[in-house]
Amino acid sequence: MSEFDARAHEWDNNPVHWERSEAIAKNLLEMIPVGSNMKAMEYGAGTGILSFILSQNFSEITLMDNSSTMVNVMHEKVKKSQLNNMKPLFFDLEHSNYNNGKFDCIFSQMLLHHVTDPVLVLDKFYHILNPGGYLAVSDLYPEDGSFHNPDAKVHYGFDPNKLTEILKNNGFSNIEYKTCYNIKRDSGKEYPIFLLVAKKVFFKSGDTIGKDDLLIEIENI
Repeated sequence: MSEFDARAHEWDNNPVHWERSEAIAKNLLEMIPVGSNMKAMEYGAGTGILSFILSQNFSEITLMDNSSTMVNVMHEKVKKSQLNNMKPLFFDLEHSNYNNGKFDCIFSQMLLHHVTDPVLVLDKFYHILNPGGYLAVSDLYPEDGSFHNPDAKVHYGFDPNKLTEILKNNGFSNIEYKTCYNIKRDSGKEYPIFLLVAKKVFFKSGDTIGKDDLLIEIENI
């Protein structure tokens, strides 16, 4: 059983998870022109706190996670809330390709530092975004490794400027970021969280370009 499987049923009891998600949602809506006709996907959705907060802002949200227990918790929450536009999905995007449609917005929080190859995941986000679609990534700024326990196999945060360069080189533009939340530990140490947003406006080699995609691309030149 993974760490996240073990913590799934207690995850929503931590007020920090709610405060952080509320802050990210508020800033996301300020930085992205979200429309009620847009389809979104949250990767690493956990129990879906962020997606539930944003549920009224999108026509549909796919809540993707590679923890089966987290996904089961999301199914229970969707059933209880009767939100028909929320679609929990057990899927490991890092190790499999998603071929069941594209999205107008993809967002994640505290995900990248847990995946083995963040650049690969960002590339997969690109390929399942519609042209003109938005990416919103929230994660830790670079830290000294004290955020997790010493045995955790994670990245020690990210420099948003370096992420910006990676995204620019991989078909994204209109990139901006800002600090959106500070996690405060009992020790008194604080860990700032950034939210970075980017827009897919370019096509890369290997993309399949349809007529509608081309029209969207021309409109964004």
